[in-house]
Amino acid sequence: MNFNENEPQSVREERFAAKRAEHREARKAASLDSRAAHLGAAIVTIALVLLSWYGKLVALGIVSGIFLLWFSAALAWAYTDGDHGRHALQRAYNVTFGWGDGF
Repeated sequence: MNFNENEPQSVREERFAAKRAEHREARKAASLDSRAAHLGAAIVTIALVLLSWYGKLVALGIVSGIFLLWFSAALAWAYTDGDHGRHALQRAYNVTFGWGDGF
């Protein structure tokens, strides 16, 4: 975004708001690739199954709680950003588990 110090504040705010709305619409229209998120979710699922298998219930609760809070925060952020329904859920899922591509 360009900044012109000579333009009035109201014009600048309108221009920035239009640019943000344009970016938001482009983000909503883009398809979401969830391959990395599926891999991350599979890794977390395997870790949770192993924790429950070996009877580490406190660790199971902590890890589950962390990922639940992470997903809840990502979902709240997506709703605040203007996404609703399935697209918001997909964005939150990708934010929570999208690190799986790094493995």
